[in-house]
Amino acid sequence: MTVIVKEAAIPDSKLARAVTEYIRDSETDLLFNHSSRVYHFGALAGVGRGLKFDRELLYAGAMFHDIGLMPSHSSKDERFEVDGAHAARDFLLSHGISEEDAFTVWTSIALHTTPGVPQHMHPVVALVTAGVEMDVLGLTYDEYSDQEREAVVSAFPRTPRFKEDIIQAFYDGIKHKPDTTFGNVKADVIADKEPHFHRSNFCSVIRCSHWHG
Repeated sequence: MTVIVKEAAIPDSKLARAVTEYIRDSETDLLFNHSSRVYHFGALAGVGRGLKFDRELLYAGAMFHDIGLMPSHSSKDERFEVDGAHAARDFLLSHGISEEDAFTVWTSIALHTTPGVPQHMHPVVALVTAGVEMDVLGLTYDEYSDQEREAVVSAFPRTPRFKEDIIQAFYDGIKHKPDTTFGNVKADVIADKEPHFHRSNFCSVIRCSHWHG
């Protein structure tokens, strides 16, 4: 890959290499390439916005953000984002990263499907979500140059049917615990794949509580 700006390159460090090896061995090609693009788009967004961010922490957050979709890292009743956040935190602590930095990465993964919040938080938290929103939703597509987009996708290709493939990957990773989609965007994935899915309703939960009134 042609490095567009060195500030957005994958860190050449022992930690980054360990992250790459771990995710390469744990995820599908689809998710590995997606996560790699998330890092680059997030880093490029950070450079473009003039943010100061730790590339190692951003790389860890981006690469681990979807590992909770994999059976090997999926719990029975936690949101997949939380499963991924736990995996990243444990990995980082085992590699000598401080509790504070590990928690920053934890937060970046736990909140990456909670739009409107991460952008106001620590740069690593904001930029993991920025990368996800670019690669999955294309929300900021026009904020990247043709050269930037082509370089990232050339290095880490999108499948010909990436849109459908990523939705299927989401579904495969959460279908065994639909209740974890309450209050977040993944309820839309279950509803798309299961026409008879009855999603929990925030207002119904309020109305059916034990409180009077």
